[in-house]
Formats: sequence, C-alpha cells, structure tokens
Amino acid sequence: MRRSGLRAVVALSAAALAISACAGSPVERPDRIVLADGQELGGYNPVAGYGELGVSPIYEGLLRPQANTDDRLPDLVPSLATSGPAQVGPRQWRLPLRAGVRFSDGSTLDSSDVVTTYAAVRNPVVASEISTNFTPIVDIRADGPGAVVVTMNTDADPSPYLLLGIAPSEKIEDAPVADWALNTAPVGTGPYELESLRPDQAVMAAREDYWGEAPEVTSLVFTYTPDDNTRAQRIATGEVDGTSLPPKMLAAVANRDGVETVGVQSADWRGVSFPAQNPFTADPRARLAMNLGIDREAVITDVLDGHGRAAGTPVAAVYGDAYDPDAEFAFDATGAESVLDAAGWVTGPAGIRERDGREASFELLYNAQDTLRRDLAVAFAAAMEPLGIEVTPRGSSWDEIETLLDTSAVVLGGGATPYSIDSQVYDTLHTRVPNSSPYSNPGDFAPPGMDALLQQARESAPSPENDARYRDIQSLYKTAPSYVFLVFLDHTYAYRDLGWQQSPPILEPHSHGVAWGPWWHTAAWTR
Repeated sequence: MRRSGLRAVVALSAAALAISACAGSPVERPDRIVLADGQELGGYNPVAGYGELGVSPIYEGLLRPQANTDDRLPDLVPSLATSGPAQVGPRQWRLPLRAGVRFSDGSTLDSSDVVTTYAAVRNPVVASEISTNFTPIVDIRADGPGAVVVTMNTDADPSPYLLLGIAPSEKIEDAPVADWALNTAPVGTGPYELESLRPDQAVMAAREDYWGEAPEVTSLVFTYTPDDNTRAQRIATGEVDGTSLPPKMLAAVANRDGVETVGVQSADWRGVSFPAQNPFTADPRARLAMNLGIDREAVITDVLDGHGRAAGTPVAAVYGDAYDPDAEFAFDATGAESVLDAAGWVTGPAGIRERDGREASFELLYNAQDTLRRDLAVAFAAAMEPLGIEVTPRGSSWDEIETLLDTSAVVLGGGATPYSIDSQVYDTLHTRVPNSSPYSNPGDFAPPGMDALLQQARESAPSPENDARYRDIQSLYKTAPSYVFLVFLDHTYAYRDLGWQQSPPILEPHSHGVAWGPWWHTAAWTR
C-alpha cells in the first residue's frame, strides 16, 4: 500500500518528460566530442575544487585515480609524481616529481607549484570551500625543485589527498578564490587547454606540447544546457554526443538512433538532514523512527528506476571490511510506529502525531533546480504520512536553504571525496567544528562517543583494527541517527557510440555531470 502510493506520487514527475519523435541524423564529428552539460561553465580553478579528485581535462594532480570497474575504490597511481608516496619519517611522505612537464602557458612544473597550490587551499584569505577536505595535511614543503614532502596529522597514507590539480605558482592569488583569473583562464598540465569560453559554450583543445601521449580526441565541446528535458532532446536528435540525465529519463532516449545509456556506481549519497530547532526532529527517537519507516528499495525503484543502492549510513559496501551491513535499516513501519509511541508522539485528531502541544511536522527543502532531489523529497514525505508525520516539501535556492538549516530539513548529498573512508564520514557524522561547511551535520547531532571514535579512526593507519573502528562508528550511528540516508546514486548518462574505445567506468564522487561518466578520461580514448 505504502509502496504503490509512493510510486504514484513519483510518477507525476516522470510524466513531464516528452521527447520529440523526429530525431535527425547525428552530425559527423570525427575527432570531436560535443557534450550537453547541466552545470554552468567556467569555474576552472583547482583551488576552488575543480578537478579535486584528479579527473579533469585541464589539470593533473600528483596522483590520479585508475580503475577498470566502478564497484570498488579506484587505485591511486602516479601522475605528476613519478611514484607513490614513500614514508621518510613519522607521518612524513616524499614524492618525486616528473621532469619535463609544462603547463599550458609554457612554464615548467616544479615543487614550488605544488607547495603554492596546496597552501592556497588552506589560506583563509582565499576562502576555498574545499579547505576542510585537506585537514589531515599539516604541511607540504619542497625538497629541492624536483620533489615534495607531505606532513600529515595521521598515520594513514596521504594518497587520497594528493589528487588536487596543480596550478602554476605565478597564477596563485592572495585574494578570494571566486575572483581569480584561473576561473575563466585556466592553466594546467593536463592534455587539454581551454580554447574558448562563452556563457553557453566551452571548447577545450588537445595540447600539442602535452608531456604524455597525445589524445586522439582532439576537441571537447561543452554546451551549457541546464534543463533536463532539453538535454534529453539534444541527445535524441543527435545535436550532442553525450549528456547526463536523471534516471527516469534514460528509457525515453535509449536506443534512439544509436543512443546508449549507462548507470555508473558512486559513493554519492542522498539523504535528509534535520534541524535542531524543531522539537520533533531534535528527538533522536523520532529520527530513528523515520529511518525505520522509509522503504529505501521502493525509493530506488520508484524514483531512481533501479539506478542506486540503499544507504543507511554514508559508508557503502565498496569500503570492504570497514563496511558494516548490520548497520543498515530494514524497512519496518510497525517498528517505527512503536518507537514513536514509546517516545510519546501520539496521533492527534488531525492524524498528525503530537507531544506536549508540538506536532510531528516540518518543512523539507530541496534545490528547486534539481528534479531528482525534488522527487526524493516528495517520496520521503509520502512515506512519512502513514506514520503520522507531516512533511512539507518545498523547492528553494541554496542561498535561502543555507539560512534555514536550523529550522528546516533539507535533501542533501555527500561523498565529495570518497576515495578515503575518513573523508566520507568525518565531517558528515562529527559534531560541528569552527571550519565546518554549513552542510556538514547541520543539526549538530551525534551520539556520545562518536567524535572520539571518528578522531581515533582518522589518526590511525589502515588495518583490520581500524576497519573495526569504522564498523563501530556505523553501529553507534544506528542507535541515534542524525540523518535519514536514503540512497547511493548510480549516475546516469546517455551517449552516442561513435566508434571510440572508451575508458572503463570508475566509482564516482558527489560531483558528476559530463566531467565524469563515459568521459572521465577522454584523453585515453582510442579508435
């Protein structure tokens, strides 16, 4: 009953898709790929987070991810470094740099570029939004012009933090990162350089002086297309060669004149955060009941069209022995009702639970431009209604949402840097610290002992003992959850088979769009 009702609600949004039946012939572009991007163009600055995980046509990091499948964490292999980090002292690691590497402006890479790029991320004047992602790095210093030494505040291997794209030291500014010239005039060591940029189109051309093997795809064209339906139209008619689409739209374009579709696994979660100033959501037993009362498999079927996996915590099965399957929440509507009854939230005359004159009611905000978050908000509200919980979804802007985190629930996403389990869980589950993002644990909820466990796990080297700590973190979280984690998304894409041998898929982070998917390593494509 609850599941069919959920499907009926979500189907309303899917019915909005209508694609023209008159598809034209695809345009022949032998060595060029044209992609419709839902993200605004520009912002090509690694210090602001562009290419943070070593995936970018323009920039490269000391290391880069490499995998032949998306169902495991990728290997982190040398890129601008000639080898992985070698320990040279307590919590100190040395990396030699590749010789003869030039930036697209002709300058030569050396250790000062690495040191200056990382220092800028941590510079308060720069105000980089990704600064807290590099908290475990205490210092990076030059060891002559051809090597760097990384000092950590943890015994763990620094590799997950060495993917950041490196910019020339001359281009690093002592000013707010939003104002930097690199945002629209990027300079990197990668296989492509920005040839032209307009608000509606960016063109990247293969570099003739690239230090590595020259790409066979010589041109990448990104067209800004924010509307989901328009992107679907453009791939169906052959106007573009690829795009990202919400899962429900894939079926409408699949197999239309050579269009292929694919879902790629990710550590990108979607969930509901709760405000501290609402008496109902501030009650840990209410949050436990909501976790029991949502049928995540129904959400995956009805909202994601099967493209996802259930999420009880931010730790997915790809983390191997650190993952605790017993920390998942089984759907148990009866159990949810029992928890609410025991907590004193009883059904009132209007069918909404209440306690001490306060109703089990709250607003659920989502980014109005994101149709998938909208559908998840509607699905969550529909699932809570039979439990006597009134949830009112409302689309808004991130600017407004950020001011309402104390009073409204929000459909959030995470997993920005998932190649380290620490970065996947620490900011999300830890109580807030002075430099926390406003979206890191907005309610500031954590059961006793959680912060200490997270810190101990962060400071420890990978080992069976540390895997057990992460399992303990998940088990403790389940007793007093701070969110309702819903799903890990499969990122979904449509593309035309143009005869290229594409790179295998890789486990994706929260960031997606056409920077990832089949195009995450276009420079390696061959005919």
